[in-house]
Amino acid sequence: MNIDLPAYEAAERLSRQNRPALVRKATITPQWIGEGPAFWYAVDGTFVLVDPPAGTREPAFDHARLAAGLAAASGHEVDPAALPFGAISWTTDAIGFDAFGHHWRCSLDTYTCERAPGAPPAHPLEIPSPDGRLVAFRKGHDLWVRSLADGRERPLTSDGDADHDYGASPDFIMYASMFERLGLPHAPPAVSWSPDSTRILTHRTLQEGVRRVHLIESMPPDGGDPRLRTKRAPRPGDERIPLAEYVVIDVAAGTVVRAQADPVAMPFMLSPVLMRWAWWSGSAVYFLSWPRDMRTLRLNRLDPVTGEVRTLVTETGDTRVEPTQQPEEGPIVGVLSGGDELLWYSQRDGWGHLYRYDARTGEPLGRVTSGPWAVRRILRVDEDRRVVYFLASGLVAADPYRRSVCRVNLDGSGFARLTGDLDHEVTVSPDGGYFVATASAVDTPQVTTVRDWDGRVLAELERADVSALLQTGWTPPERFRVKAADGVTDVYGVLHRPHGFDPARRYPVVDHVYPFPATQRVSPSFDPGWHGYDAEALAALGFVVIAMDGRGTPGRDKAFHDASYGRMEDGCGLADHVAALEQLAAARPWMDTGRVGVFGISAGGFGTVRAMLDFPGVFKAGVAASGLHDFRYGDPWTSEAYQGPYDEAGYARASNVDHADRLKGRLLLIHGGLDDQVAPDLTLRLLDRLIAADKDVDLLIVPGADHVYTGYERYVNRRVWDFFLRHLLDEDPPGTLPS
Repeated sequence: MNIDLPAYEAAERLSRQNRPALVRKATITPQWIGEGPAFWYAVDGTFVLVDPPAGTREPAFDHARLAAGLAAASGHEVDPAALPFGAISWTTDAIGFDAFGHHWRCSLDTYTCERAPGAPPAHPLEIPSPDGRLVAFRKGHDLWVRSLADGRERPLTSDGDADHDYGASPDFIMYASMFERLGLPHAPPAVSWSPDSTRILTHRTLQEGVRRVHLIESMPPDGGDPRLRTKRAPRPGDERIPLAEYVVIDVAAGTVVRAQADPVAMPFMLSPVLMRWAWWSGSAVYFLSWPRDMRTLRLNRLDPVTGEVRTLVTETGDTRVEPTQQPEEGPIVGVLSGGDELLWYSQRDGWGHLYRYDARTGEPLGRVTSGPWAVRRILRVDEDRRVVYFLASGLVAADPYRRSVCRVNLDGSGFARLTGDLDHEVTVSPDGGYFVATASAVDTPQVTTVRDWDGRVLAELERADVSALLQTGWTPPERFRVKAADGVTDVYGVLHRPHGFDPARRYPVVDHVYPFPATQRVSPSFDPGWHGYDAEALAALGFVVIAMDGRGTPGRDKAFHDASYGRMEDGCGLADHVAALEQLAAARPWMDTGRVGVFGISAGGFGTVRAMLDFPGVFKAGVAASGLHDFRYGDPWTSEAYQGPYDEAGYARASNVDHADRLKGRLLLIHGGLDDQVAPDLTLRLLDRLIAADKDVDLLIVPGADHVYTGYERYVNRRVWDFFLRHLLDEDPPGTLPS
C-alpha cells in the first residue's frame, strides 16, 4: 500500500490537537449584551453584532476606522482584519478592550481611542457575586471574599483544615493535572452565589481516613531525584470516601449555616456544586442526593437561614436512578421561579421524561412528556404561557441520537418539534426570549442561526467552511445502522473510508472504541468530538475505521443503557462491535475482516484489551492507551455507579488483569507516568500478569504525561500509527514527521 510521509502529515493535521482549526465558522460563542437579547461574537477576526428581535446581523463596528484610531493612539500598526484583541465590553456609544498592555475605550461615533481604567482580568479561581461587588476564593482551607472596590479581603470561614476544606473538590478530581499545567493550585472553588449576592452555597469537604495513593514523578522539572506525589483516592468498597457537607454562608454577617442532613458523596469529576447537583432557585437551595448504591435519588430543599432540609421527591429503582444519562450535561431537574412547582426527570417508564411536582409538598402533579424518546435538557420554562422548551433525542428516524428543540405545555398537551431533522446544539439568551442553534449531522457541516420559540429563523449567522478539511483528503463518514449481537436491537455508528478510497482494493479495519456508560462514543453532529479525531487520523493512513455505541452506552432508552449495569466485562456491547463488523463487511467487500485492529484511550484502553481477550479471532492487533484495566482500582463513583456495589467476584469478572492469559494478538500498551485519573499502575498490573503468562507485548510509558498525553500528542500518535502500519498493513513507517 506504501503509506508515505504525506499520509502521515495528513493524519497529523487531523489529530485532535490540530483538527478543530480545519473547520472555520463551525460554532460561535454568543456574548450577550446585558441581559440580552442582543449579542456580539467574534469569528475569523471579525466582530459581529446580532439583534434577534430585529433579525439583523451586521459588523459590530467599522473595523477599518477602529484599527486606524487604535493605531493613532497606541503607535502600533493595527490590521483591521486581525485586530489585537478577542473580546470587547459594550456600551451604547463605545467599546472597551485590552491591547498592547493597556485597556482602551474607543468611541463608536468618532472612533477616537484612549487609554482608560479597566477592570482587572477575571481570575479563574475567583467567583464574582452577581452584583459585581465581591469575589469569593479559597485561601488555605477556608473561603474568603474580596471587595472589588477597595481590594479588602476577609475570611468567611476559619475552621477549615486538610481534612475539612471549604469549597474544595476531592483530591481525585478528574483532570487535576490540567489545573496544574495552567499554573493553578486547584480547581475553581465550589461556590454558588445567591441571586441577591447576600449568601454563598458551598460545602465543607470531609476526607479524613480516605485511602491515600501515590504516583512517582520520575523526571521532575528541575532534574532532581524522583518525587512522590500523594493524594486521597478511595477504591470501590472502601468504607471511607470523600463527602461534602453543604453549608450556606451569610456574607455580611459571616455566619455559617450547616445543612441538617447527611453529607453527600463527592463525584469524581468536580464538586457537586460545580456539577450543579446543588443550586439556588430564588431564595432557597435545592440539592440531589443518593445512597452509596445510587439506586435511590432524592431532591431536597435546604432553607439557607435555618439549615432545615426537606426531601421533596424520592425515586427508587432496581439499578442506578439518575437525573440524566450523561452527567457532564448536568441534571435535568428544575424548580419554577415561583417556587411552587418543579420539573423532575425520570426513566420510570423506560424513557427519560419530565414529570411535574408540587415544590412545597413533593406531591406529583402530572406527567409532562411521554413517548419512545428522551428529554436531554430543559432549555426554558415560560411560566406565563405554561410551556416548557427542551432538547430531546429519539425523534429523528434516521438517527435517534440527534437532538431536536421541542415544546410542550406543562399539562402534557401541545407537544411540537421546533427544529428539523439535523442535530442541534443550543444556547439560550439570558432573557429567555431567543436561542442560538447550530445544526449539523456527521456528513452535513454546521449552520448557526438565531431563532424564536416558534422555531422561526430570525437570522442566519454562520455556515461552516470545510475547505481546509477537504484539502487533507478527508471525506464525510457514513452513518450506519446494524443489528446488535442479539439480532434484534438497532445500534448505530460511523464508518470512515480510507483516504484515496478505491472500492476495488481491500483495506484493514480499525475499531475505535470508548465503551463507557456515561459518554456516547459517536457524536451525531458534524464535529466528531474529542475521541472522533483519532479515528479520522487513522483513516488518512489507509484504514477503514469504525466507531459505534453498543448496548450499555447512554443516549437511548433505559434498558439499552442498563445493559452494562453489573456487566462492565461486556465492554458496553463489544459483542455488538463484532456483529457490526460482520454485517458491514458483508455489504462492503473492500473491508478485510482478516485484518482488524482495535484502539482506544481510558475506557477505550480497557475496551481494546477486553476486545482482544474476548474475541481473539476477530481483533488481531490493538493499542490500549491509559487503560482502566481493573475496576477494583478505579474511583468508586464510576465503578459502583456502573458495575454496582462492590463484590469481589463481579469485579474480578470485569478485570482485564485476571484474564490476561487469553491474549493472542499483538498489543501495545501506553500510559502516562503522571496520569492522575487512571494511574499507570493499572497498566503495569496488566503487564505483570501478561509477563507471567509469557505473552509478548509492547509497552510505552511516557514519563511526564498525563491521562491524555498533553504536550506529547505528536509522539504518541506516531507510535500508534507505526504500530498499526506494521501489524495490519505489514509496512514499515515512512520516517519521522517534520516539526
